[in-house]
Amino acid sequence: MIVPDSKLDLHGLTESAAHRALWSFLQTAHKRGDRLVLVVTGKGAPASSESFDPEPRSHGVLKTMVPRWLGEPQFARLIADLRGAHRRHGGEGALYVYLRKIRD
Repeated sequence: MIVPDSKLDLHGLTESAAHRALWSFLQTAHKRGDRLVLVVTGKGAPASSESFDPEPRSHGVLKTMVPRWLGEPQFARLIADLRGAHRRHGGEGALYVYLRKIRD
């Protein structure tokens, strides 16, 4: 059974706050020597047919953006692999992030 060393839940954060939180979390986890962390993005709220949004936005922004951010050079240097999480850890709304070993 996979057991992540640590977990970050991004539910309820704005895009910019989530980006900062993710960067800080991954740096700390890497320095601590964590090898596997869980990042929970959520699945995104379904669009309600009853609500009117004058500026329609896509739902699941963090679910879309987090994998993109993890591919950016500053993040990529810390990451060895990225995989979808098992259902018990959030399934489609979470990611396993495998961190690189600390180089001496």
